[in-house]
Amino acid sequence: MQQTGSHTGTGDDASAVSQVVLRERQGRDRGWWEQMAALYWPDSTVRLSAFHGDGPGFVEHSKRLFARGARPVHQMFAPAVTVRGDKAHAEAGTLAWSTTEVDGTPANCQTMMRLNYRLERRGGEWRIVCLDVVYQFASIAPVAPGVPLTIPPAELARYRPSYAVLAWHMARRGIVVSDDELGDDRPEALEAFYAETLAWLEK
Repeated sequence: MQQTGSHTGTGDDASAVSQVVLRERQGRDRGWWEQMAALYWPDSTVRLSAFHGDGPGFVEHSKRLFARGARPVHQMFAPAVTVRGDKAHAEAGTLAWSTTEVDGTPANCQTMMRLNYRLERRGGEWRIVCLDVVYQFASIAPVAPGVPLTIPPAELARYRPSYAVLAWHMARRGIVVSDDELGDDRPEALEAFYAETLAWLEK
């Protein structure tokens, strides 16, 4: 989605949107559920590997995973924000890191993704109306360098290239992962997603 022209929002708008995006991930990582929940509109939509539903449902889903020990940490890069009146789109490159074990070997699992947020300002307040994740790649490595770690290729082959290791890792935790997520391995679907996002923004 190529953005052209000047933004109709102010620098304050872009800053406010950025803070919503960053605080949403902070709430998820820290288990600060009230903070996280306050950043979604009730009619919001969330679409990612292990959850499709509304924002409040995503918060509850995150709470359950957190209680089960699924506590990834998200390192977010500066979001690119476009504001059009009371609508905004923010995309932030994000590296998600989590720990696991592979046959008793402690390992670090990393997933590179782009978090895409749509936001609306209602009653003077910016909140999230949609969160979509674009998956780029995932990798896994032993915590201690040099320790052997082997994943049978056949186990990874059943998953999409843009998030195969993530899906494999989550499946071992009993978490079902969709095979139809946005990813760099499906460029046509990705192009359509960005075009639809821009059309929404410009309405």
